[in-house]
Amino acid sequence: MKIAQVSPLYESVPPKYYGGTERVVSYLTEELVRQGHEVTLFASGDSVTKAHLIAPCHRALRLDPHCVDPLAPHVTMIEQVVRCAHEFDIIHFHIDYLHYPACRAFKQKTLTTQHGRLDLPELPRLYQLFGDMPLSSISNAQREPLSWVHWRGTVYHGLPVDLYSYHETPGDYLAFLGRICPEKRVDRAIEIALKVGMPLRIAAKIDKVDQQYFEAVVKPLLRDPLIEYVGEIGEGEKNEFLGKANALLFPSDWPEPFGLVMIESLACGTPVIAYHRGSVPEVLTHGETGYIVESFDEAVRAVEQIDRVSRRRCREVFEQRFSVSRMAAGYLSIYQSLLSEQLQPGKVA
Repeated sequence: MKIAQVSPLYESVPPKYYGGTERVVSYLTEELVRQGHEVTLFASGDSVTKAHLIAPCHRALRLDPHCVDPLAPHVTMIEQVVRCAHEFDIIHFHIDYLHYPACRAFKQKTLTTQHGRLDLPELPRLYQLFGDMPLSSISNAQREPLSWVHWRGTVYHGLPVDLYSYHETPGDYLAFLGRICPEKRVDRAIEIALKVGMPLRIAAKIDKVDQQYFEAVVKPLLRDPLIEYVGEIGEGEKNEFLGKANALLFPSDWPEPFGLVMIESLACGTPVIAYHRGSVPEVLTHGETGYIVESFDEAVRAVEQIDRVSRRRCREVFEQRFSVSRMAAGYLSIYQSLLSEQLQPGKVA
């Protein structure tokens, strides 16, 4: 199958540091190549891939000090995709809705995976106009605000099974990994750690838009010796950071579309304590791979009981449910259904 993967340009594929969408695009692309498909990746020029790379910009936009208008390279990329669309059986977009007007004429060979939240007030009107574009979700919960659009399936994220190693013995600290922003609630994670008297290590990036939140809310909480902010870490550092943690705290306060860090933690054998938001009940099983909580007090009790969760079972569930091969199989099933419809009488290929 000839497949195009179209990635956001803010991070390379895979990203050097933080970058959930670009990381998933990388895992999917490399697995499809491994399985023998002919894959073209549209991504920044500093991406590393075994696929054929088409680069609308030289480097990831977030790390490019000369980038002033990040929208322009994305529009350039969409035009590049349109010009060679006839070369592909399937074009898989990961750039939200930017390509809809340009690609509607050949929508039957496109799939757009939604990676973000869909409860924004502007989206219903947009999807009233573009409700025929084929979409896939990364959790069933993600779909709920736009349940009526053209969903073709839900495919959970997956990781290469050898990306992280299993750590049988837990460490003596709690971990927080991701972004420092109001909806991820690192302040809540700090409060939980202080309540139970356990060290918390925070590995997270700070976007410019969240700098004020960090300075006003988070930074004062870092004065306690139990709390350590280690900054943004790369892929090579995650295995030890997560694997040696006693548990991962995932206290999100927004409708989490998926939460890639949860399965990264499970891959290391580290259980997760997460608030009941968005996709969390689809990713975690309460009492088996961690605890799903509704309140601060429940979160505190979960930390106190975390040794009841089998780290071996966490790793087993990861391998069974969240491998990259399973993710690729889910997308290939959707690709095949789209191809079958293209070949039906009356359908325009």
